[in-house]
Amino acid sequence: MIDLEANTHLAFLKNIGNSIVWIQVGNLLNGTSKKPIKKANIVFDKNEILFVGTENELPPKALIIDNRLTKINLSNYTLLPGLIDAHAHIFLEGAERDFEKRKVFISQTKEELFTAALNRMQKLLYTGVTGLRDGGDKDGIGLQLSALYKANKKTIPYIDSPGAAIHREGRYGRFIGSTLEQFNSVEECVKDRILKGADRIKLIPTGIINFKKGTASAPPQMDLDLLKKFVEISKKYNKQTFAHASGNKGIQYVIDAGIDSVEHGFFISSDQLSLMRDKDIAWVPTFAPVQKQVDYAHEFGWDQLIISNLKTILENHAISLLEASQKGVKIIAGSDAGSVGVAHGLGFLYELELMENTGMKPIEIINSATGVSYDRFCYSEKIGKIASGFKPRMIFTKHNVLQSVKEIQKEKFTFFDGNLYQFNKNTDLQGL
Repeated sequence: MIDLEANTHLAFLKNIGNSIVWIQVGNLLNGTSKKPIKKANIVFDKNEILFVGTENELPPKALIIDNRLTKINLSNYTLLPGLIDAHAHIFLEGAERDFEKRKVFISQTKEELFTAALNRMQKLLYTGVTGLRDGGDKDGIGLQLSALYKANKKTIPYIDSPGAAIHREGRYGRFIGSTLEQFNSVEECVKDRILKGADRIKLIPTGIINFKKGTASAPPQMDLDLLKKFVEISKKYNKQTFAHASGNKGIQYVIDAGIDSVEHGFFISSDQLSLMRDKDIAWVPTFAPVQKQVDYAHEFGWDQLIISNLKTILENHAISLLEASQKGVKIIAGSDAGSVGVAHGLGFLYELELMENTGMKPIEIINSATGVSYDRFCYSEKIGKIASGFKPRMIFTKHNVLQSVKEIQKEKFTFFDGNLYQFNKNTDLQGL
């Protein structure tokens, strides 16, 4: 066994090869526990975490005597799982705020969109995001990336995708989906998605927020019976469902139908939160896209009425999130990255900050972006936790993330399947 001090660990982790590494860290956040593990021991190779224990729990003797084992002291570091953005549209460049440029970008060929998205995925690792639950796109870019990941897991972060989201003809959703009316039945529609490689089924039961009226003014585009049918058929094929939903009536349909998660959920009620807890329906609240409308209101040309409406919507959303946390609703972090102004990776870190501003505790937010996400959404690989048998995808930081999740935005190192990615203020993240 070789012993290394902290000042030499980086060079070693960049070239781990076939070695086994035993690391001792000051704090370990495993993705699910409500308290950190102090002075933890973690043993891993480039493929798998082999052992996790407290200061008094040492690795098995067979590991200790293995001549491939290198021991590294990182007592001044905190270790947490790689982050999972549970709602992102990877085919879009979120950092771009110019609407005309966004129109030009989205009009590119599928090949051009895929190339840009692939570059985006690779850069995500520097931000600490090691997994994505894609929110869908009409051109199948997310499906291509999901297939690439499954074929060669070492090139990009984990991603699963629903392919094209499902909406009704003439209603919201055309740029990220296709219509139910193309098919003779719900089952035919679901089977089409699955045959194209969908990892789960994305539904669009409602429209979007009307900024001028400060509400979700359009009636739902899918009724309760239709949503129940989608859930029934999706379960038949062992697929989870998730639903873009804002507005009280549409959210109620989603809950009553038993869809696995409410995405966005603006104007959700207290009673609906209780029902979601009781039915184990997760909530992905996505503050960032609406907050960015406030942050850049003058750039977007919003008047004082719209700005006031947006601020009220966000304030009520924050109250609902804190209530959901207190009630025990499964809250899962997702940024809706790709939306105007919401960059991939960096936008997700901002989403965590916005969640903290509601009063949620940092460790609860970190769990919502790691182990809770894995447990509820049943990803096809073991990600989001620091536990035996899980993938070695971890963030090393000297900053106190238990004091504030904003500390995750600072310098850090992401270890991903034998590769090390360093993030600092000079890291090139253009195109996110």
